[in-house]
Amino acid sequence: MPELPEVEVVRRGLERWASGRTIDVAEVLHPRAVRRHTAGGPDFAARLRGRSFGQARRRGKYLWLPLDDGRHSVLAHLGMSGQLLIQPGETPDERHLRIRFTFEDPEGGELRFVDQRTFGGLSLHPAAEDGLPDVIAHIARDPLDPAFDPDAFHTALRRRRTTIKRALLDQSLISGVGNIYADEALWRSRLHYDRLTATLTRPRTTELLGHIRDVMTQALDAGGTSFDSLYVNVNGESGYFERSLDAYGREDEPCRRCGTPMRRRAWMNRSSYFCPRCQRPPRP
Repeated sequence: MPELPEVEVVRRGLERWASGRTIDVAEVLHPRAVRRHTAGGPDFAARLRGRSFGQARRRGKYLWLPLDDGRHSVLAHLGMSGQLLIQPGETPDERHLRIRFTFEDPEGGELRFVDQRTFGGLSLHPAAEDGLPDVIAHIARDPLDPAFDPDAFHTALRRRRTTIKRALLDQSLISGVGNIYADEALWRSRLHYDRLTATLTRPRTTELLGHIRDVMTQALDAGGTSFDSLYVNVNGESGYFERSLDAYGREDEPCRRCGTPMRRRAWMNRSSYFCPRCQRPPRP
């Protein structure tokens, strides 16, 4: 699933090309693409016709477009391969096109949801507090959010009986951090992924948060991280930050800090990449 920088890149594209536009027709081409909208595809399409999209919003990895009624939003779940593309109307349909929006204004063009693996989708939800769709009201603020509270985050970390990487991927504690950027921030902080959260001092938490913000900001500047053609922004352009990764995907390559070969370990059905010298494992 795309992480915060990739989703933010898409949000910015939607804000430019879709926000404020009125939907003429919403067309659902595959039922799985709206499976989280329990009333089904025809209801999804009917309820969106004639509605206008507000300013695209994001919290962590979650992206949504509020509607002009002020009470509902279209929540986008990109899954592993979901793409939101703005295309000229005459562009041939993509092979894995799942949902299409056409607009009333003369600017033309279409908003298309394309998803090869059909793990993602769009759904319509009532708004909860702060305008969040109700199904993600439990998601914590992300470290790039001006309202993120570092002191509360540190206190919550110390209270959790878990390890630091598990905590970073807990979206109810801190949102937007996924496997790639967790490994990058931990490498920069010289922290092993199995370090107990209860052992972190406030300065160490502050340092870690600083590295999380730095790596995400750098990824945003580069357009996100993309390892294949399945992550693109709304114009179909891939990100390039993978060329700057210091930890993730660099097994057996020399650590950029000390030269020791990087290692990969299986971790929660994923992989963790780390330097065995710079990021020493905690003592038993």
